[in-house]
Order: sequence, then structure tokens, then C-alpha cells
Amino acid sequence: MTTALEDGDAGADATAPVWTAFADLMAGLLGAFVLILVAVVGMQLELDTRLQSEIAQRQAQGQRLQTLEQALAAPLAAGRVTLVQGRIGISGSVLFEFNSNELQPEGRQLLQSLAGPLADWLRTHDEILMVSGFTDDRQVRGGSRQFADNWELSAQRALTVTRALIEEGVPADAVFAAAFGSQQAVASNADAEGRAMNRRVEIAPQPRPARAPQDAPRG
Repeated sequence: MTTALEDGDAGADATAPVWTAFADLMAGLLGAFVLILVAVVGMQLELDTRLQSEIAQRQAQGQRLQTLEQALAAPLAAGRVTLVQGRIGISGSVLFEFNSNELQPEGRQLLQSLAGPLADWLRTHDEILMVSGFTDDRQVRGGSRQFADNWELSAQRALTVTRALIEEGVPADAVFAAAFGSQQAVASNADAEGRAMNRRVEIAPQPRPARAPQDAPRG
């Protein structure tokens, strides 16, 4: 009898380490699961935060474009300008004669009608205006050779529009000119209609660059 009991006790003692190891394994798996769950929840929260931020930015951009469209309601309704993704487009033929940077009377009147709304816009937004000149891909021709190439022609046209806006009340520190020549065409240059669309000036509000801190006064 004594021998049988001793054999049973020995079997129970041999089984105990197995259950202990199994319990340790389950505890480890549970800990790993908790860590994975925490990581997943953290990633979900981060994605949700990014999504909410993107939604807010899109809503703000939509409101901004709507406000700009309201400011330019009159020239837009008259079909004298276009507004695409915040860029105000003006046909080059309205502003200038072919291969010229001299404003036509119709072009000057149009800029006069734009200057007031744009100046009001700038007073309520911390932005500046980029005036961009574009041409078609045909080489500049003419006996005087006033312009070396399309880059120079687009630059001079952008400068002419910039100066006209300043003369009509747009703050000089809130507008600048840029030239793109025949680059960034919006239509094919294979036909006259496409080339006419590419000869244009665009006015686009841009975020104002951060101002550098002024130097401390010297003693």
C-alpha cells in the first residue's frame, strides 16, 4: 500500500511543472495580446486624428475658395475671368495684343475691376498675390526683337499686370510677378484655340512667407 501511494505522489509531482509551464505560456500570450491591442488602438487614434485634421483643412480650403468666389462675383458672372482651384485666370488676348506687353484698354478696365476685391481680400487674409505670365510655344517674332524669348515675354506681361494692380490700390508688398513662358500649358499648342488658352495671366493668392525676425538694435 505504501509503495502504491508513493508512486501516485510521484506522478502528481511530475504533472505540476507541466501545468506551471502552461500557465506561464498563457500569461505570456495574454501579455503579448494586450500589447498588440494597445498598439492597434494607438494607431487607430492617430489615424482618426489625422483624418479629422485633413477634414478640417479641406473644409477651411473650401470656405476660402467660396469666399474668394464671392469677392469676384461680378467679373466671374461677366465671364471676364475664370476661377479654378483658387487661381484667377485672364485670357492674354483680353490684356495684350499679340507679342506685346502693353495693356489694352479692355485689359486695364478688367484689372481695375479686380483690384478692389483683391485688395479687400488681402486685408482679411494673411496672403500675397502671385501674378504669373504664360505664353504658347511659338517663338517670339517681330522686327524689333523686343523680347528675347517666351520667358521674357511672359515675365514682362506679369510685371505689367503687377504694376497695374499696384496702381489701382493693391499693396505693393502683397503682390509679386512670376514667369513660366510656354511651360505648364493648359491646352494643346497644336491648334489656334489651344494656343489662345495657353496665352494667359493667372493671379493666385498664396500664403505669406514667414517674416524673418528683425535684427536686434545695435548699441
